[in-house]
Amino acid sequence: MPAHDERVVIVTGGSSGIGRAAALSFAGQGAKVLVTGRQAAPVEEIAGSHPDIFGMVADVATPEDAARTVAKAVELWGGVDVLVNNAGAGAILALADATAEQIMKILAVNVVGPSLLASAALPFLSAAKGTIINVSSTFGHKPAAGLSHYAASKAALEHLTRCWALELASLGVRVNAVAAGPTKTNALTGMMGLSAREAAAVEEREREQVPLKRRGDPDDVARWIVQLADPASDWVTGQVIDVDGGLSVA
Repeated sequence: MPAHDERVVIVTGGSSGIGRAAALSFAGQGAKVLVTGRQAAPVEEIAGSHPDIFGMVADVATPEDAARTVAKAVELWGGVDVLVNNAGAGAILALADATAEQIMKILAVNVVGPSLLASAALPFLSAAKGTIINVSSTFGHKPAAGLSHYAASKAALEHLTRCWALELASLGVRVNAVAAGPTKTNALTGMMGLSAREAAAVEEREREQVPLKRRGDPDDVARWIVQLADPASDWVTGQVIDVDGGLSVA
């Protein structure tokens, strides 16, 4: 029997990149997967790629969408076994240029949204002895100029991971995080707002900085998300696993 057969999985930001790869992997192992994203077209595309994936337009930064997302999973399949907080926001933002609006936007997606989703899903995760997987970044624990607010939000998410692991252990709910390094997604031109030329220059620098001399593929990260959610990993909680080609120790 596949590891995630008939389990119910929510993947936020699941219409592209790491989230998309994780959603397809979960579905390939028998899970029922609810994918959320802000743009209808990519959400519809991933939903059409597998019969066990359902797509829903929702914004992690909108508080009411947390309850709405969990309610949809329960309506469709009766519960929630796995919550993957993958949706992210960020910017290359110098301190001198930072505004309250920009900072709050990052925190709303990377800290507030995962918290509200975890809270809304908790009764169902508790009933299922389920798990939460938070998707962080190497820069949640490795300093980088120009990424201070993005990095701080991911550091907060990693500490939430550890605190929730302690708080929810008595309920049988495990909480872990995967800290992704530079990965081949559209984050640089999308989330970070760089031009194609600027993104290419950053990608080249990243390849040189990573000890294994390459940027990751979404599947490199997704397989660890799926593994940590596996019931066979039931003695692992409160951990932040770096999947970054060695960048975190360089």
